[in-house]
Amino acid sequence: MRTLIIARHGNTFRPGETPTRVGARTNLPLVEEERACGIGLYLKQRGMIPTRILAAPLLRTLRTAELAADALGNPCPVQQEPSLVEIDYGPDENQTEQAVALRLGRVTAQAAGQNLDNLTEKDLEDLGARAIKLWNAKAIVPSGWVVNPSQLIEAWRNIADSVEEGETLLCVSSNGVIRFAPHITGNYAAFCAEHDIKVPTGGVCIFTARPGEPWQCSEWGVKAFKKVSFL
Repeated sequence: MRTLIIARHGNTFRPGETPTRVGARTNLPLVEEERACGIGLYLKQRGMIPTRILAAPLLRTLRTAELAADALGNPCPVQQEPSLVEIDYGPDENQTEQAVALRLGRVTAQAAGQNLDNLTEKDLEDLGARAIKLWNAKAIVPSGWVVNPSQLIEAWRNIADSVEEGETLLCVSSNGVIRFAPHITGNYAAFCAEHDIKVPTGGVCIFTARPGEPWQCSEWGVKAFKKVSFL
């Protein structure tokens, strides 16, 4: 059996703060440790001890991986993996969701030949929200974002192929990148139809593959910190 565990980093905004689109160019640190520790405790309590740990070279992902490794008893060192770095949100980098929706709404309306003077701010937000919904449902990249789906899909396939028989690999990455991981199952459309591909902060996803068989997803976006005891 080969096991690939994928986890999203913990929170980068405190309660009450307005979150923004945090991509590759916004290197925020974690503001809490519960979710990261929860990842490690969840895996430890299930007897799933990684033989390798990879993390994107950003403050939030590296610290999450380090805290998870601590909770696991430090089974192996954390290695930086550039292919796991979050996407670049282009003009929407570090912008609020409302600002992102408005910009995407304007772009969508202009592409459709609509007169912006005839549209209210609410109309534009609704148009932009549809683009964001497609991103969250099917990983269809909104206009202006710097994303290479083919490259990300290949990266996940390469990572999956690197997992040897009997090995358990833990990868810590971000929301924009993780949503492309299910391509390793060979049927992404079916996966999207059954799952919300937006993984929550501290969320855990588990894939396994038996010899000669394709990867199967047994868990997706599990909020590990809610399922473990920190006592």
